[in-house]
Amino acid sequence: ALLNAQPLYDVLEATGYLTAGGPAPGVSLEQDAWAAQRVRNFKPDATWRSQSTLKIYFKYEEASPSLELVAAWRQEVWNEGVAPLLWVICPDKVEVYNGFARPMDKGDADAHRIRTFKQRGSDLRELDTAAGRLAMETGRFWQDSMSKKLNRNTSVDRLLLRDIARLARDLVNSGMDRSDAQSLIGRSIFAQYLVDRRIVTEDFLEATCGRSTLSEILRQGPASERLFGWLRDTFNGDLFPGNGDMADGLHLSRVANFLDAEDATGQRTLFPYQFNIIPVELISSIYEQFVQPESRAASEAAETDVHYTRLSLVSLVLDEVLDECSGDETVLDLTCGSGVFLVEALRKLVEKRAGDAPPTREMIRETLYEQVFGMDISRAAVEVAAFSLYLTALELDPHPEAPDDLAFKQLIGRTLFAGDIWEERSALAHKADGGKFDVIVGNPPWSYSPTPALRAHRERTGVGGSRGTSLDFVHMAAEYASPHTRFGLVLGAHHFFGRHASTRRALRQLITDLSPVTLVNLSNLSSWIFPQAKMPGMVLFAGHRRDQPNVVTAVQVPWSPGGDKSHTFDLAPSDVTTLPMWDWERDPRFLKGAFLGTHRDLTLVDDLWKRNCHRELTDALGEVGAELRTGLTRGNRSRDARAMHGLPWLDSAAPMAPFSVPAGLIPFNDARAQWPRDREIYRAPLLVVREFLLKQYAPRPLVAVADRDLVYSDAYFGVAFSQEDRDVAHLLAGVMSSSLAAWFLLMTSSTLGIGKRRIKPSDIGQMPVPALAKAAASELGARIADLARSMRGRAVTAHDWTTLDEAVFDLYKLRPSERIVVRDGLFQATWQWTPGRTESVAPASTEQVIQYAQAFVSAVDVWLRARGLRHMRAEVFDHPTTDPVRVVRFVLEDGSGPSVADVVAPAGDLKGLLDQIGGRLGFPLANKLTGQQEVRAYDAREVVIVKPAARRNWMGVCGLRDADDVVADSLRNPGDDA
Repeated sequence: ALLNAQPLYDVLEATGYLTAGGPAPGVSLEQDAWAAQRVRNFKPDATWRSQSTLKIYFKYEEASPSLELVAAWRQEVWNEGVAPLLWVICPDKVEVYNGFARPMDKGDADAHRIRTFKQRGSDLRELDTAAGRLAMETGRFWQDSMSKKLNRNTSVDRLLLRDIARLARDLVNSGMDRSDAQSLIGRSIFAQYLVDRRIVTEDFLEATCGRSTLSEILRQGPASERLFGWLRDTFNGDLFPGNGDMADGLHLSRVANFLDAEDATGQRTLFPYQFNIIPVELISSIYEQFVQPESRAASEAAETDVHYTRLSLVSLVLDEVLDECSGDETVLDLTCGSGVFLVEALRKLVEKRAGDAPPTREMIRETLYEQVFGMDISRAAVEVAAFSLYLTALELDPHPEAPDDLAFKQLIGRTLFAGDIWEERSALAHKADGGKFDVIVGNPPWSYSPTPALRAHRERTGVGGSRGTSLDFVHMAAEYASPHTRFGLVLGAHHFFGRHASTRRALRQLITDLSPVTLVNLSNLSSWIFPQAKMPGMVLFAGHRRDQPNVVTAVQVPWSPGGDKSHTFDLAPSDVTTLPMWDWERDPRFLKGAFLGTHRDLTLVDDLWKRNCHRELTDALGEVGAELRTGLTRGNRSRDARAMHGLPWLDSAAPMAPFSVPAGLIPFNDARAQWPRDREIYRAPLLVVREFLLKQYAPRPLVAVADRDLVYSDAYFGVAFSQEDRDVAHLLAGVMSSSLAAWFLLMTSSTLGIGKRRIKPSDIGQMPVPALAKAAASELGARIADLARSMRGRAVTAHDWTTLDEAVFDLYKLRPSERIVVRDGLFQATWQWTPGRTESVAPASTEQVIQYAQAFVSAVDVWLRARGLRHMRAEVFDHPTTDPVRVVRFVLEDGSGPSVADVVAPAGDLKGLLDQIGGRLGFPLANKLTGQQEVRAYDAREVVIVKPAARRNWMGVCGLRDADDVVADSLRNPGDDA
């Protein structure tokens, strides 16, 4: 039927959602599209789904549908919460609607129509550029003007949780106990779900409660008692067993007003929520609006400061740990909270067990009662987990229409437990297979004060340290694991990069015990995935990829404008690196480099210490009688600080610039300070380094040499040199201000690039440097010192920085390829700030792609020159800047000579180019571009690379990495023409 609707076929083909007459990857048609959605009445003709959770709905109508009908479709799409766009396609036009905007009483379709395109070539090409499949797959859509009308703050998740938080606040402010308010709201939402799903009909409500709607029942005390009594009997008291059913008429009426969308003045608007469509995982997140301090819950911020475990993160964890599982596995979450991981686990287990057949009620209940287990210290959280699991079981049930036949077994005390895992280990001991579980998931607390039970656990197991971290929960989880258990745990990222000795010991033992391990760094997503956390997140996977022993797999999830706006993310092969265990054990700093760099970065980090007798800065300073020190801390003013009276005072508010200590500093006149330090560390010549990087100078460290004694605060680190070592101070100022230092600190420091924009003394102290006195006396060292002096007291230009960088590269004897690595590392370090992130995803220019291609051919040339039989020619296709991808072709040609990169005008548009190259290579290039992936296609003498247009994909270091991969593939699979 779909293919007979020619206008629909033409639109989907023109925008890449149909290729070669069939659906492109991620596209479902007609019945397949219906089966993969939650919406009940709206029947799309096609859907597209990204590798994460994002969707687009396509609906075809022979005649323009009424605005009321479109509004009804859009309300269902909005309630599902995962589709930013709804396309309504007619023979003469395509109307694109906003899927994230809240439904309205009137004018919904008109107000939320983003744009209308005519059914003609130029408009369809424009639609393809803006929102075609490649634009969506590569994230290019989120940089188009169309996406600016999409606001995640108006999506169903934000508004539902905000409205529920406001409802809870009103109930508490009117005298209701917080737990009772939670019970009342939870039961009411559960009942509304049953009504929306038509499990409970108007006739049943009338017969049981004497009223036909839920809001009417809540306004009648005896009727609400009968309804809540039925819920209690049906769900064995698990469903919020507080005193919510004893609420007075005022509280019940307030909930009824919420369900009727009635405001304080009695005015009613459209109630937008359809609980049979809203994901159960979202509803379960109500827990995180209740379990918080009273003061915060009562604050105005609680209305808008919505936070919960994002469904895209839950899907990432469960998709990975349940990959290739049978569906018969047992799943445990030791800190289950509202049950969001358990809900998704139940859904996936049932899907796997059912296969292609519809699941039966018996199968669903069996999976619920025997395979899904959780514990949490909060009783309220466990109640919400039970509520969420019941909802999920009902949603999965193919025939839940008989209210009298819905009784569930009790979950709390049977598969769900309230208690401290350090004290209640016996609760789970008899569950599953002797207390051992097949899959362990969750998002445990990232930091906390150790309890006596935790201290006893550490003493018994011999792991852990003085601080409470999420690593403790991983060690506890291991006690419930068999040798074949799979782990998927969300942890605090700082624990993996910090230098605290006890945490490092615990991490080393953990990685060794669970090896092979995959770590997914979510630091780039902190603004939306963990907005309330004080540190970024990391996902630890273990036991799921046993074909990769003795390695740590590091996955760096990139920032993208689409992720910020849609709360989803996608990964490309270049985001994944493997680090041999022995490398990590030899130097734990390599772990960070594996996330943020390439193997070329790691090799250069390692080589810098081996080259020219470099040593760590701390040791090099010791050779000239100097030491890196932290500045004065005012703190509690417990010690005498009068020795520093009258010295200029350099604190964090001082307007320091590169190479320049500001003039006119006020004198330090405090009598006391917590840590005044020794007067001698403030003597000139004094090298000072600012702890926090400043946006206007970032990512280079801010370094200067003071020619007069001064007191610097603990916002700085300093080195006091002797007068004869003044040149050493200026040499170090140049080296530490260079791109080499910025790159090195990004790759090895404990916090920079992992949620922080600061450097620590231990980070600086480990930097490799030559013997300082000898280097300062050399021609190159003197040049660097002179350059540093020359830039004092004036604005530093881009040319100045380039000149300094080249001089430092010469001092360190960096090869051309290593200079590419460092320069691109400087660019990558800017991604910690908004301008740098924005530039990283801007479309790469033809000139930038040429630099990528030149780096690629230079790396391959090393191998070709050894035999002298061939050279390589690169063809950089000159695409319009609006194209979502860039294409480069590398061709082996006979004869020796230098490899070159040329710009080539493509014959036709992007789609035609991909089809032409794909046809020649027998490889469907366009179809392989899914989820921002990069495609590499070969034949014996040709390599074609297609990647999203974002500049970060086309840096020179990417060319070196891609060339290394191509050479490695060639060596593994040599052919006659290799």
